[in-house]
Amino acid sequence: MQSQELVLKNNISDVRKEKKISQRELADLVGVSRNTISSIETGQFNPTAKLALVLCIALEKKFEDYF
Repeated sequence: MQSQELVLKNNISDVRKEKKISQRELADLVGVSRNTISSIETGQFNPTAKLALVLCIALEKKFEDYF
């Protein structure tokens, strides 16, 4: 059996831009660094369930709208 790497794609960047919020502003809202937001948006880092929930609240969207 071949191992497959699970890749989660998200559209956090699109939603953030739609809300006219910078990476820095979003990072400040949710209590992480701007680099963390950048890494999430590019798929280099998958947020914890807690951080994903906080992002949903901050951007006023449902989880399904992001992932």
